[in-house]
Amino acid sequence: MSRQASKDTGAELAVRRLLHAAGLRYRVEHPVPGMARRRMDVAFTRAKVAVLIDGCFWHGCPQHATRPKANAEWWRAKLDRNMARDRETTDHLTALGWVVLRFWEHEAPQDVALKVGATVRRRLAGRTEGLEQWGN
Repeated sequence: MSRQASKDTGAELAVRRLLHAAGLRYRVEHPVPGMARRRMDVAFTRAKVAVLIDGCFWHGCPQHATRPKANAEWWRAKLDRNMARDRETTDHLTALGWVVLRFWEHEAPQDVALKVGATVRRRLAGRTEGLEQWGN
């Protein structure tokens, strides 16, 4: 397990390259506010958009997840805890006003980047409209 990449995976890097090329600036491995040892893969702090790209095996992808046969009970508990932690993190960020976008590692980076870009721009436009209304 120690050899498994936990950050800067191929899927994350591909999406980040596309977001950067589209002119979007973000933070990488940004801490989740109020939750120790939890991080967002990509965070747009002004827009409050969190992007998490989940590995199919580690996060229980309904299409590609597998369950090891050796030490099956330990692995089942481990993977179930991962999925529960994912739900807890999403709920926590949502309660803080963040939009949480979760993607699977097998999703096309271009599709992911388009969805993320549209969400960030929509959130930033909404913030700007509110400020213009008040003359700021």
